[in-house]
Amino acid sequence: MAVAEALLERKLHSLTLPLALVLPGGRRIGAVDAAVTLRLNELRPLAHLASGAVGRVAQDYVEGRLDFDGSARDLVRMAAQMVGTDPTHVDTRIAPLNWWREIKQQARSRARHHREADAKQVQQHYDVSDDFYALWLDPKRLYSCAYFAEGRMALAQAQEAKLDHICRKLMLHPGERFLDVGAGWGGLLLWAAEHYRVQAHGITLSRNQHAHVSRLIAERGLQGQVTIELCDYRELDARAPFDKIASVGMFEHVGRAQLPAYFETLRRLLKPGGLLMNHGITAGGTRNHQLGAGMGDFIERYIFPGGELLHVSKVAEVMSEAGLEPLDLENLRPHYARTLWAWSDALEAHLVSARRLTDERVVRAYRLYLAGSAMAFEQGWVSLFQILASRPTGRVAEGPMRGAQSSFPFTRGYMYSPDAAAAAAAA
Repeated sequence: MAVAEALLERKLHSLTLPLALVLPGGRRIGAVDAAVTLRLNELRPLAHLASGAVGRVAQDYVEGRLDFDGSARDLVRMAAQMVGTDPTHVDTRIAPLNWWREIKQQARSRARHHREADAKQVQQHYDVSDDFYALWLDPKRLYSCAYFAEGRMALAQAQEAKLDHICRKLMLHPGERFLDVGAGWGGLLLWAAEHYRVQAHGITLSRNQHAHVSRLIAERGLQGQVTIELCDYRELDARAPFDKIASVGMFEHVGRAQLPAYFETLRRLLKPGGLLMNHGITAGGTRNHQLGAGMGDFIERYIFPGGELLHVSKVAEVMSEAGLEPLDLENLRPHYARTLWAWSDALEAHLVSARRLTDERVVRAYRLYLAGSAMAFEQGWVSLFQILASRPTGRVAEGPMRGAQSSFPFTRGYMYSPDAAAAAAAA
């Protein structure tokens, strides 16, 4: 451990923010005026710190092998400096190795993603505690990237702006059949029904979310207009296709091996000429399926079991091969960084309540996950894209819209002006 300790001391001095360590015997190394102090309860984390394996350090914290004094923001910013190498980098110099890595990843993905496994993994994440999530999410419990249409928006305003942004992009209008795949706590489902008067159907694999949305539907008297179903997307009947479909924060759970079938299923569920909005997290690198330095392993173990990321270029390719035409791609990466910081700050402000509602290990894991993810989005290690796509009709339109094979207009202006959106929907 003497070598690791010496290496770590040199690394501490290279940080722009002062960091200190207190070893199990009480000896302190590092800065006197430290912004963050790590208190080691055993020596094992020393090697992880020295090597920059921040995912292992995060695991040490969750398992109680170390504690920290200071802000979560400062902690993850120092962690970013300690990583040392780009966590999205994959060594492409050895082609056979990369080929074999891809084969293994596909096989692992197929093994992890079938209906029973996906249901269990979703429930493990989302059914932790509704009250725990309510502590740090907005009042609608929107657990996905907000849209800060104006710089001074509070989180709740930005989340409503996100809902409306999606509805405008989809050109929702009264009477249309709208499907929300992975409906969460019902924010988009109810917004689309109440503000755009669609016939809305949502699906989820989370029992807690299904019960919550069912209560909201009854409380608001929307039983004839809104339905929520506890089922897998593969169980939906494609003989009754929808006019518009949204999938928000869900396709990250699908798995790379199942992604072609996922988009093929959505195409079958969509009427010819209809629109699909796929809103989800993508990889920052073109070849990595998760973050390096142990960060991806940490998220897999404690937060999103079964979660897999692809670069947006690969997502667009798979979507196209499934018979969907990508129409518009919007990068919301900085919006998600800001969203995650808001969630992180809210959890930090309610730690006492959080510990009453759920297990201490869960609280510790989410403290690092939220702040660490905010930092990762800031760094560009991961990203977030809204991809608007259509199922082409196969027929060439005549007149001013010649060439169009969906309801998507020739320009994007309708997405941003309420008057333009209303005019487009009326047309």
